[in-house]
Amino acid sequence: MTEFTRRQALLLTLAAGLPLASRAHAATQKITVALDWTVNTNHVGLFVARDKGFYGEAGLDVEILPYGDTGAGTLVANRIADFGIAGVGLFTQRAAGADLKAVYAVVQQETGQLVFNADRSEIKGPKNLDGLTYGGFGSAWENTLISTIIRHDGGKGVFETVTLGTSAYEALANGSVDFTLEVSTWEGVAAELRGVRQRGFRYADYGVPDEHTTLIASSNAYLQANPKAASALVEATRRGYQFACDHPQEAGDLLIASNRDALTDPALIHASLKMLVDGHFLRSQDGVIGTIARAKIEAIGTYLFRAGILLDGDGKVLKEKPDFGGYFTNEFLGA
Repeated sequence: MTEFTRRQALLLTLAAGLPLASRAHAATQKITVALDWTVNTNHVGLFVARDKGFYGEAGLDVEILPYGDTGAGTLVANRIADFGIAGVGLFTQRAAGADLKAVYAVVQQETGQLVFNADRSEIKGPKNLDGLTYGGFGSAWENTLISTIIRHDGGKGVFETVTLGTSAYEALANGSVDFTLEVSTWEGVAAELRGVRQRGFRYADYGVPDEHTTLIASSNAYLQANPKAASALVEATRRGYQFACDHPQEAGDLLIASNRDALTDPALIHASLKMLVDGHFLRSQDGVIGTIARAKIEAIGTYLFRAGILLDGDGKVLKEKPDFGGYFTNEFLGA
């Protein structure tokens, strides 16, 4: 025998003596998933799939990357992360040339809403927001969204914007701004737990297409090079969200245990998860979980295009509507 073949024989002998679990562990494929924000209940399925061993059973070693200064979409498009949590920004990034494709719908309907303090009795409909001050977050999407809502109710869609970021919620509470946008399943739940009385308007009730607010995306480059790993990741992730829907208390406890430094309010986590489940956000009333609806992608994409929000790589407004069918796929969801 040559030295090379002796080594081969030795390795084969050692491998034959390994327990099956050890050999399976050695064959796992490493995958990274980037979060879009500090950890919250939207991410519960990822942590359940990781910590309940669903990823491991699928032959994967999944690292969940914490939110940082660089957005998840940028990390995915530049091959720094394999998958990432995405939102409406996927459309603007993809239009500008970023290599992004949605593969999983975390929520089946819009979770956002426009809110204001409940004691503002003069605000009877969105048209009454004309001339008031909006506490915003700095994206073009927000102004288009709010203008649509106001005009749909018969107003002019004219208002002042003060960019505050997450400070907008404090500003709303103290009256520094008149209204803002929030995620009903997170900030909305937090406000209710604090005893803050709010009223609001759902986007879809006032001319804005319903959408999958939160998605999981990858890049075409990764999906084409790793189709089996992509399917394993997406299917195990769906299993994680399915578990969260069926066992919300346990899933919430697991999410908290995995992120004790970040999630310091168990009541908020459990109340938020209850709303995500009972409100049929994670799983629709028809039992749909994870599947991306082409009609929703087409509707919100067309809305953004007509509003002039989608820009090309040179920062110019797109003149031709993209084929939004290329912005997503359900092929990795399995049966």
